[in-house]
Amino acid sequence: MPLFLLDRDGAVRRANRRAGHLLGFSPGYATGKPFAAFVELPARAAVQTQLAAARRTGKGCRVRCSLLGAAGVVPSVLDISPVSLAGDPDRLIVAATRLGAAASAPPGPGAAAQAAARDPAAGTDPAAGTDPAAGRQLATGQDPAAGQQPAADQDPAASLPLDAEPDRGAGVTLRTVTRRLDLLGAATRLVLENATVSESVMLQRCARLLATELAAWVVVDVERQGMLRRQFVIGPQDEPSVELARSMAGADPGRDSAPGQVHESGSSLLIAHAEDGDLLGAGTDGIPFLARLGATSVLIVPLSDGERSYGALTLARQAGGGYFGTADVGIVEEIGEHLALAIRVDRMLRQRTDVADALQAGLRPTELPAVPGVEIAAAHLDATSTPGPGGDFYNVYRTPGGWGVAIGDVCGKGQGAAAVTAAARHSIRVAGHWCADPAEVLRMVNEIMLAEEFGGRFVTADAAHLRWQDGTLRVTLGSAGHPLPVLIRPDGRVQTMNGGGLPLGIFPDSGPQAQDLELSRGDVLFFYTDGLTDARSTQQTSFEDRLTEELAALAGQPPAEVAARMQAAVLEFCAGELRDDMTMLVLRAGEPPGA
Repeated sequence: MPLFLLDRDGAVRRANRRAGHLLGFSPGYATGKPFAAFVELPARAAVQTQLAAARRTGKGCRVRCSLLGAAGVVPSVLDISPVSLAGDPDRLIVAATRLGAAASAPPGPGAAAQAAARDPAAGTDPAAGTDPAAGRQLATGQDPAAGQQPAADQDPAASLPLDAEPDRGAGVTLRTVTRRLDLLGAATRLVLENATVSESVMLQRCARLLATELAAWVVVDVERQGMLRRQFVIGPQDEPSVELARSMAGADPGRDSAPGQVHESGSSLLIAHAEDGDLLGAGTDGIPFLARLGATSVLIVPLSDGERSYGALTLARQAGGGYFGTADVGIVEEIGEHLALAIRVDRMLRQRTDVADALQAGLRPTELPAVPGVEIAAAHLDATSTPGPGGDFYNVYRTPGGWGVAIGDVCGKGQGAAAVTAAARHSIRVAGHWCADPAEVLRMVNEIMLAEEFGGRFVTADAAHLRWQDGTLRVTLGSAGHPLPVLIRPDGRVQTMNGGGLPLGIFPDSGPQAQDLELSRGDVLFFYTDGLTDARSTQQTSFEDRLTEELAALAGQPPAEVAARMQAAVLEFCAGELRDDMTMLVLRAGEPPGA
């Protein structure tokens, strides 16, 4: 039966070979095109209405129309049925019956879904099912010509293996070559479409495609931490086969198994007529998997990109499906190489992401050291409009005779900004360890940045050195183009301080400014980056206008509460849309040490 699988928007997700034969095109030609484009113009609106109704109501329907084929119009009856696939809801299956070439009575609504249900491949993954009839015939050993499809609709190559003999006729040979190209194209398309999903999902979908197209059991084994691990097993979708697949999925192949040897050697293994029952190992009951599969022909190829093998891809075919040949080896090896390249790229990207995450975590530590007599809390949110590694940082470190805190921001985002951020943060920490003057520390950092030439990027920063003296917490503030903190007294008074100096990394003499203040018990210093003050409301007003009002309402609160409530206030103000990274560092003076 010609079948079309439609996406939510009515575009053709997949079409089987019967559908391609009906229209006179290759199955891949229809992929991605609106199904209505293949309907004769007078009936196009009616068909679109029926498709929308079936998707909305969840009920099948039938419509008579003419399809536009390569050789002209094809009078047909369309049986439209909603279908729910795992992870892909709101799909439709459309079965097309040619009028005059089929039985006198057209199929009733729901026939397409029933056909899909009878075919395991049609109900699993959109990338998997291309020819349910052919796949079912090969798997059961039935004669492809024995079905109810009229002779005029028969595809001569539908039941032939991919390595059909040339002497069967030039037409059949051409169709066989086309099938190979269609399979390779479908696999390539699948890998590209799933480039952003997980490695496991991509392998599963490709396994389903191969199981359907080659009428075989498919086993995917991937190397992880030096061991070959069973990743996925798929075969027929009847209950005993599903249980067998589950049993096999829990048994990792050993080094001496055929998949293990193929992975180690990087060379394919073709056993047209398998006799060794232990080829694929055995289950916990001791029965060889090869015997439980009823397989007589096995093909195993490495998942290799030419330099490294990432695992093995095993195909096992039952007696009724014929045997694998050299053409199968070539096409499956090509698909194995595609998968290996996709695995390599995916792992490289994930590794870089992990490195970036580790770097970001180092710039903004989740655990801060305990400073005697001082409570400290921090909070950070990434920008929503410009994702990627940002330039905000903060730190708490020892200084001669006390402790220091620092907060800053690097212009720009991305890995370049993160590298400059790391350099600035660690330079402040190292210089502060030896120098008690925060302004001098910032001057040293400026010299380092100018010497390193960070591509024109600059840094704004505040550094504050704390020391207890006569029961009073004395703070020396140094500023390099960064807003100084806001002082909040326990009685609700708020004092904003003017910063000074120039950003670091631009001029040889940045002129960092310094000032002293004293904190009594309960006084709070609120440090922040400009992502907070630059937050915009839906009316484009700035959060900076209400900063002191919000902080005054938090007088007397512990630092963690101040940070959490300010974060919530900013997010509510800007409706969750941050234009820049936002970082806060809050400290409150407590009891003097030893008091």
